[in-house]
Amino acid sequence: MFWNIVRSEWLKFRKSNIWILLFISPALAALLGVLQNTDDSPVPWADLYTIMISAHSLLFLPLLTGVFSAFVCRYEHQGGGWKQLLALPVSRAQVFLAKGFLVILFLAITQLLFFICFYLIGTAKGFSGEIPNEIVWRGIIGSWIACLPLAALQLWVSTAWASFAAPLAINVIFTIPNMLVANSAKYGPWYPWAQPFLMSISKEGDIGSLYVSTETLLFVIIGSFVLFLACGFTYFRRKAV
Repeated sequence: MFWNIVRSEWLKFRKSNIWILLFISPALAALLGVLQNTDDSPVPWADLYTIMISAHSLLFLPLLTGVFSAFVCRYEHQGGGWKQLLALPVSRAQVFLAKGFLVILFLAITQLLFFICFYLIGTAKGFSGEIPNEIVWRGIIGSWIACLPLAALQLWVSTAWASFAAPLAINVIFTIPNMLVANSAKYGPWYPWAQPFLMSISKEGDIGSLYVSTETLLFVIIGSFVLFLACGFTYFRRKAV
């Protein structure tokens, strides 16, 4: 039944504008990559990745997390859609998790498109040498994982508020400080909206599988994901429609 709901939700978006949104962040990051001169760099692939991923994970990716979450609840907030959906022989748990799954899937597609743009720009510029695949994929997968708590929180807010703009406004308010918080050794590791950026950039001496400390991974990313998912799920189960 869960996958039937996922397929049903997927059909809603086949002719929607959400497919354009998937390209926005990779395209803007690609534009920055094109404009920056990395031809004389001894490590052009690594420099190109740093330039592109910084803007992508610092601002665009957290914002898109909120957009996708609001989008998957948009149809149900119109014309009594929640009543029609929940009147079907489906459980609220399956509906909530299916919508969350789609948000995570859209983020994964965005990350894949980012890598494609990164590869195409580097190839078009004629970069020599091997692509630092370990650094690149650790950063891409890590920043995707770091978006999970943001997706859970935004899905909770989006199911609660009928306004499409309200959840996005909240996400913007908490994303904008990233430019300051992400560079703070004191606050950066504990700020959920900064984690996609921190998980995408290699630090000197990193030898682990991800680019953040174990405490940040356990408490800020995994811990907040479980907390936000549990709160959103509890709210949705009790939501009056």
